[in-house]
Amino acid sequence: MAGPTLIRAHELIAAPWKNGGGSTREIACFPAAAGLDDFIWRASLAEVAQAGPFSRFDGVDRTLILLAGAGMRLETEDGVSHRLAHALDRLDFAGETAIHASPIRGATHDFNLMLRRDAVQGEVEIRHAPCEGGLQCDVALLFCVEGELEITLDDEAAACTLSASDTLRIDTARGRYCRVRGQGCLLRIGLNLTSMETA
Repeated sequence: MAGPTLIRAHELIAAPWKNGGGSTREIACFPAAAGLDDFIWRASLAEVAQAGPFSRFDGVDRTLILLAGAGMRLETEDGVSHRLAHALDRLDFAGETAIHASPIRGATHDFNLMLRRDAVQGEVEIRHAPCEGGLQCDVALLFCVEGELEITLDDEAAACTLSASDTLRIDTARGRYCRVRGQGCLLRIGLNLTSMETA
């Protein structure tokens, strides 16, 4: 993709987890049309409605951020427990880790980022509008957590507006300048390919 792509929340299609224990809505992935076993990176939304194990993803680093709901408890096989109880609470973990999730009270809605660790590096920042700054990454994803955000790149006169769970994907992000106006919160995800074979 040569330029920014606007991905609306209502366009996302629900699909079962890899292990069938929940549902996911893919926001974007690389390569295009990659499956759950051959993606380099993948961003998605998930709903956890009942207790059960997370899918296993060998060689993948994961970031999970709570967006809505009363939260959940995450327990590893060696007994370490994590509690995500407030919006924007996060957990970073290896995809090989056996984790059992238990919603605290009703379904939760979460943002997930999965990175093939031998091919891509990434970071997730929480930003509150208004904000601005340069992009220093190969690919950027701007995900609107809440509110209504107006995004302008460089000196372009045209801007796009993001509502909750909308995403702006910028495939040629490095060196571009991003301005965010309005009221709300976003996740700014920066991705850098580290393997020439995947570029």
